[in-house]
Amino acid sequence: MGFGTEVTITGPWRSPAQMLVEQEVRAGERSVHDPATAGALGLAGAPIEGPTHVSQFDPLAVVLWGDRWFTSGCLGAHFQTMVVEGQQVQAALTADAGPEARAARIAATRDDGTPVLVGSASVGEPAADGEVRGRLGRVSDPGELFILDRLEVGAVATDPEPVRIRRRERHGPLYPFSLDDKLARITEPHPWYTDEGAATSPWGRAIVPMEMISVLAHQRPVPWPVRSPSTALFLDLEVRLLAGPVFVEHDYRLEHRLEKVGQSRRTESYWTSTRILDAGTGEVVATTLLHVGVFKDSYAGHPDAAAGRA
Repeated sequence: MGFGTEVTITGPWRSPAQMLVEQEVRAGERSVHDPATAGALGLAGAPIEGPTHVSQFDPLAVVLWGDRWFTSGCLGAHFQTMVVEGQQVQAALTADAGPEARAARIAATRDDGTPVLVGSASVGEPAADGEVRGRLGRVSDPGELFILDRLEVGAVATDPEPVRIRRRERHGPLYPFSLDDKLARITEPHPWYTDEGAATSPWGRAIVPMEMISVLAHQRPVPWPVRSPSTALFLDLEVRLLAGPVFVEHDYRLEHRLEKVGQSRRTESYWTSTRILDAGTGEVVATTLLHVGVFKDSYAGHPDAAAGRA
């Protein structure tokens, strides 16, 4: 990013919670957050969902940018290592020391020294794309696919019904918890996330935590024709606020687009961009960019499955 004199802000060690044990995925698929499924794939345990770690950067970004983080903040994370409940994670943000800094590098580390994620954070319109869009730009022709062979780059899907972040109701089978459930276990609470503290916010309304914007964008499965039975996990995630904040108990509409497909030694993967529009005004309030990897090992007969286990 071209930093000169830099400052690093480091957060405390936190113990993120696993809240997707009861996740129900589409028929024929299996959730990687289920301990039995994770074990069958050779994982050390059922991983905590990646967006959970986003919250640890919120207070660091607020130190640097104040309330702008909640209106025009952008965080992009490349997930490197899974975290299971009971492990601790520490977040750090590095930026220019000057008052005009609009972009920063982020990183999170597990308590055994293993990197959890790397990425970028910014406010407003930074000079360059962040971590996740940079990775998207480097995706090359994936060659022959067996799980994602029916996906068409450029395909669009519009959610027919509005979505919202609900205070007390669960957010469907993919996210079997309410906002209040999340706030009871979130690593970084903030009074503006609550009804009681909303009056102290600049907007007089409760706002949605950055990690829950991903829940809003993906609480109903995007209907890409992924072959199953198969098991997927998040590889990269960007959450960008354009006209924030996103408000609790407010209706939004979703527009999805399939950006690219790819593959690695162990996964076939696809990138979905989502526009989050205010259901009343049509204004684009936020966007997400999600890179999902589907384990080759999880799809029966995949020719690369044995290589993935090696």
